[in-house]
Amino acid sequence: MNISSSKENILKKIRKALSHSTPLPFPQSQGSKPVFGSLQQEPELEFAEQFTKLQGKFIYCINRQELAFQLGSLVKKQDWKKVYCVEDKIIEPVASLLADRLVKTYLANCDVAITGCEFLVARTGSIVMSTGQASGRTTSVYAPIHICIAYTNQLVYDLKDALQATKEKYGENFPSLITFATGPSRTADIEKTLVVGVHGPKEVYLFLVEA
Repeated sequence: MNISSSKENILKKIRKALSHSTPLPFPQSQGSKPVFGSLQQEPELEFAEQFTKLQGKFIYCINRQELAFQLGSLVKKQDWKKVYCVEDKIIEPVASLLADRLVKTYLANCDVAITGCEFLVARTGSIVMSTGQASGRTTSVYAPIHICIAYTNQLVYDLKDALQATKEKYGENFPSLITFATGPSRTADIEKTLVVGVHGPKEVYLFLVEA
């Protein structure tokens, strides 16, 4: 049998198979029913629990004034000299307190980088970021320490909710990259030993502000 006739036989079998519909083996798997159950507590609490389980450092702020106090105190306590941030709106509450430390250039030389985010996923404790933000692709990855400032109205339940909300926010100008950052960077590729901070920040702080 030559190659041509073998190919024709395969195509015949495919056409025959397509002419007969095959029932789904698990019909309940197709549909709009959520895979995970609903939250049993407030989304703020759920996010905080999941985020801290992943070695993230969570700070809740009742308002922007408390954010300024908490963030300013942290920067001074840790003695971070160069605080990188290009999102002016995000850093506004604390800009006056950190004026002598804020920089917008030379990310590689900074001690810590501050960004906002698109959304927070309560179920997984994930921070959702995109290239639609002024900080772009690199800020949250290349800095040794990442601080994210978010608000309670950015909390969503699950990953699909974050994607849907991002789609609604940007419409046709959907970002070219969406990142789901779930705690500090970690890997166990080398001898199955967990190492933190290999491919990204070794510490991640999340300041959640009441909206």
